[in-house]
Amino acid sequence: MRISKLVGKRVKETPSSASLKSHILLLRAGFIKQVGTGIFSLLPPAQRVSQKIQNIIREEMNNIGGQEVLFPVVMPRELWDMSGRYSSIKDEMVRFKDRTGHDMLLGMTHEEAAVHMMLNTATSHEDLPCMIYQIQTKFRDEARPRGGLIRVREFTMKDAYSFHTNQEDLEDYYKKVFDAYVRIYKRIGFKNFISVKSDTGMMGGKVADEFMAVTEAGEDKLVICPHCNYSSNMEVANSIKDESDHNVAGKMEEVFTGNAKTIEEVAAFLEIDAKHSCKAVCYQTLDEKLVVAFIRGDCDINETKLSKLCQSELYPVDVEERGLFAGNIGCVNINLPEGSFVFFDKTLEGLENFVTGANKKDFHIKNVSISRDVKPEKFEDFSNVREGDLCCECHSPLTLNRGIEIGNIFQLGTKYTKTMGMKINMPDGTTKEPIMGCYGIGVGRSLASIIEEKADEKGMVWPITIAPWQVYLCPIRIEDENVSTITEELYKTMQTEGIEVLFDDRNVSAGVKLTDSELMGIPVRVVISPKTIANGQAEITIRSSGEKTFIEISELINEIKAIIKFEKEEIEKDI
Repeated sequence: MRISKLVGKRVKETPSSASLKSHILLLRAGFIKQVGTGIFSLLPPAQRVSQKIQNIIREEMNNIGGQEVLFPVVMPRELWDMSGRYSSIKDEMVRFKDRTGHDMLLGMTHEEAAVHMMLNTATSHEDLPCMIYQIQTKFRDEARPRGGLIRVREFTMKDAYSFHTNQEDLEDYYKKVFDAYVRIYKRIGFKNFISVKSDTGMMGGKVADEFMAVTEAGEDKLVICPHCNYSSNMEVANSIKDESDHNVAGKMEEVFTGNAKTIEEVAAFLEIDAKHSCKAVCYQTLDEKLVVAFIRGDCDINETKLSKLCQSELYPVDVEERGLFAGNIGCVNINLPEGSFVFFDKTLEGLENFVTGANKKDFHIKNVSISRDVKPEKFEDFSNVREGDLCCECHSPLTLNRGIEIGNIFQLGTKYTKTMGMKINMPDGTTKEPIMGCYGIGVGRSLASIIEEKADEKGMVWPITIAPWQVYLCPIRIEDENVSTITEELYKTMQTEGIEVLFDDRNVSAGVKLTDSELMGIPVRVVISPKTIANGQAEITIRSSGEKTFIEISELINEIKAIIKFEKEEIEKDI
């Protein structure tokens, strides 16, 4: 490819609309162009990277018996009514009516379509196990698109669906997919990625794992134990908190706290540590039932865990309208409307000598004992893990990291096959619903996340396996006849030899060319100039290390092939 003909321009300026490194570099290097909020066009370089990522995914899915299919982007409402998700998924799903007035939707995931495809296709236990997958564009109306390709509304995704006769078979295949994902990410070039236990969310099921690119640019919070194999998304993470006061409490006493409403204000007013207090956090469910969650004052609510306890999404609530006193809600003798949810976190278990709201304006109660004065029937786990909390597995201190979700796998059970009426005939003459797994990889997110991991202050640094081109052919002073002749011959030879080359045939300064080569991150740069020609040589620079060598022009093609082979082997040796 001649860069003079390449669609897209490179710019020096940092776009004002971008803050993440990958977003900035993709825009500056002419890889993407924004069309709307969370919607981007991929220019040729990005499309080449995307296709290479897709090919790696495709190879690994085929290697574990996957069969590639293609589901429709647009689906009728009836399909999603069968699973119940047409009504349970809210604003993220785009709905519309066709010209006949029929309710339709844009696919944001394809579990329903997968079951529909297998209905009357897999009818016997002999037809299973089976896995089908697609690589396709989807649309999800994200509330807060961010970070270029990190969180978008329109995106390319590989989604796979497997069908099994029993749980054991699903678990065996789940492990195969897990291992295939590890190979995929290693082949893409990731070094810093992990798998974590996660919430099943709108997908349903009981078991889920996410693959995370560990980076400060991520919006997901990760809980990791450096001393054992425990790792989890914050949404489902557990920990052992440090102990609070367990000395026998004295007599309860109401105290005036005035305008002190927050835990921090109350703790300062009463000169206590926040961990010697109990705070109330309130929400309402989708059907407007009040939720009051009590937790130790120095801990934070994990809304994902609490939402699961309520079996509903959680929404803000005006507690004053519910007859409560904001800032003074307490766990002793609280009167709540009928049907309200009340939960007590495990951080309160065994707690003595703590402070809680008095359920009247401007007052709190001190010297409270959870076992003597409150007596909850049950303690739940809905607190967030904190840095330094102890690992439940090995009791070592936990660390908190951030990550970008680049893939996920779920054990769905019969959630979709049961609601959609899919059954298979078993050997004993009975019928049963197949058990499903589903497995997703975000192509665009993987592309952006590898930039976050590899890029330096000069630009992108592409691994050889997914680089848009393998070689950046960079003639300096191309107006020089010798330089022009030699680089044209090298360009043709590289193409003939199957080397993917971007030829910078522009008549611009050396500084512009070298800067663009570093910005675009192509693994191998070859410089031909009057100076190198005088010595019968070419200059080779490896983008990832900055290492420079001079090689005889007559040996250049063989040397490039050797470098490409070495770079690929370096990635493959860890697989």
